[in-house]
Amino acid sequence: MSSRSEEDVLAAIERRRRRPHVKLMDRHVTLSHGAGGKSSHVLTETLFMPELRNPMLEALTDSALLQPNGSGPRLAFTTDSFVVKPLFFPGGDIGELAINGTVNDLAMAGARPLALSAGFIIEEGFPTEALRAIAASLGAAASAAGVAVAAADTKVVERGKGDGVYLNTSGVGVVEHDLVLSPTRVAPGDRVIVSGTIGDHGMAIMIARGELELEVDLQSDTAALHELAAAVVTAAGPHLRCLRDPTRGGLATVLNEFVVAADVGIVLDEVAVPVRPEVDGACEILGIDPLYVANEGKLVAVVAPDAADATLAALRAHPLGAEAAIVGEVRADPPGMVVLETSFGGSRVVDMLAGDPLPRIC
Repeated sequence: MSSRSEEDVLAAIERRRRRPHVKLMDRHVTLSHGAGGKSSHVLTETLFMPELRNPMLEALTDSALLQPNGSGPRLAFTTDSFVVKPLFFPGGDIGELAINGTVNDLAMAGARPLALSAGFIIEEGFPTEALRAIAASLGAAASAAGVAVAAADTKVVERGKGDGVYLNTSGVGVVEHDLVLSPTRVAPGDRVIVSGTIGDHGMAIMIARGELELEVDLQSDTAALHELAAAVVTAAGPHLRCLRDPTRGGLATVLNEFVVAADVGIVLDEVAVPVRPEVDGACEILGIDPLYVANEGKLVAVVAPDAADATLAALRAHPLGAEAAIVGEVRADPPGMVVLETSFGGSRVVDMLAGDPLPRIC
């Protein structure tokens, strides 16, 4: 099945602009406004976009695409902030997470990361040895990803005002191909592929907080995905519709963003979605659906059916994609909805939650 025409893509963007206007009813900001779900979208569309709207921001993707001279290579530019609690967790820490998360935002735009910035907001009284460990981890992760921390800043706030350390990072990368990656290009018949098990990061954070009395050897999946994304770009070529890393709000939120952007439906196969037994068990105890739990080392790719097998093979050939799976198919109906076909033979709607059930996981 061929990709949507340029006219179809423009029509999808126009439909999004003409959606019924939503109002920000909350008088105060809550944790749900920063969780990537419905509340975050309402805050962005009703408060920030009216003040900041411009063509680069309009797409609301993880990275903006810039072409400074109007021709030649495109640049990807992104920014992110990290407030994870605890700062050190099984499989990583806030420093490594900040590098990998920023690299991944660039990679999902199909870009090769070039350089990053790092801004430290430190609470008065924070141990310098802990800060040294975070800086060392950040540096090691940057080196492993092949990017330089080219600019940095440090601010200190009063004791009790900063919860230890917050990190802000920005990044720039170069797009070395002519593909246009956008959720608006998703079309009926396309396949949805995830690069591995979902929910590992969110559950590792919850266990690290000591809120679950579980003896589980579960680590965050935090990883830099630029090489894995490049493998997908090479394997799928023009049949690649879009890439996304399912962080806040998990796989469910990303897929809901896709169906709204493209005015299509997605049918998920519950049996095909890879979930570790430890994650599944912890989610069951908490009453949380793994589909909504954050990941920091997985990607979602939507590809035309003719490229699905080649893309899956390319993912599985890489250590970070060994457990990749085709988990769903794009349908014309029901537009704007994600439906899960359950292991029991039934089906249910997978809606976008107002907020993330696990706050401060990144």
